[in-house]
Amino acid sequence: MTTTADTTAPAHPGTPGLHPRGLPRPGRTMVMGVVNVTPDSFSDGGLSFAPESAVAHGLALLEQGADIVDVGGESTRPGAVRPPVDEELRRVLPVVRELAAAGAVVSVDTMRAEVAARALDAGARLVNDVSGGLADPAMLPLMARAGTPYVLMHWRGHSAGMQANALYGDVVTDVLDELRLRIEAALEAGITPGRLVVDPGLGFAKTAEHNWELLGRLGEVVALGHPVLVGASRKAFLGSLLADRATGQPRPARLRDAATTAVSVLAAAQGVWCLRVHDVASTADAVRVTARWGAEAGESVRSPLG
Repeated sequence: MTTTADTTAPAHPGTPGLHPRGLPRPGRTMVMGVVNVTPDSFSDGGLSFAPESAVAHGLALLEQGADIVDVGGESTRPGAVRPPVDEELRRVLPVVRELAAAGAVVSVDTMRAEVAARALDAGARLVNDVSGGLADPAMLPLMARAGTPYVLMHWRGHSAGMQANALYGDVVTDVLDELRLRIEAALEAGITPGRLVVDPGLGFAKTAEHNWELLGRLGEVVALGHPVLVGASRKAFLGSLLADRATGQPRPARLRDAATTAVSVLAAAQGVWCLRVHDVASTADAVRVTARWGAEAGESVRSPLG
């Protein structure tokens, strides 16, 4: 089955050429700010657990330059226990509703079709499903009916046991093959190609080495022909790389933002559509610099004097 997305050739290095229909096109890699309405997320669990705090945080991210705010009510850190669906709804719906009413482009981070449907009714414009439709068989049909953009991530099971599934021959080849299967499933369910976004799932059933291999060959993920979302922000593989030299202890999550920004620059230069981050301000600056640099590089290539 053909999987041609809504495509435009990149004007220059650092400008994504693939955009999901129905969302803004700023001419550079977009920035998705994280709003975790959870008590147990690995980086900021509890920080925005109260709805009013989550809304205030989301509005602050918009002020810092977020193009999208991603609201999630279920932690997907390794070992996390799922909340009941009623609790997830209680957490996310007021936040989605208030942020959408304030004019934000809101994404809902959920694996449940019921939560996705209710969030779309409340004003969300994008569904970010880390299971790629595997956790809930009703998700793909819902997204086909809704006609809104849908992020499909590489996934090998729920958080409680996913790291036991971090077994690959060649991680990039295996991830690409499994993403292609999910893309086929999405298209067969009736989701239009121009609404699909793919995510290689850094940290989900992957070791630090797997994450680095995927980042090193990110161009192969972009070559799948759909917009790509990358979520490396504050993840454990960055903490391990930056471990304290004396103690060997990983750098704490909140001290990984500079490393996250470095990943953001390199990923934007590969033409990814969007970066999902906790510290929006640094990545918002980084993607603008990357796009401007890429524009100049493109002019140099086209110039007879370049």
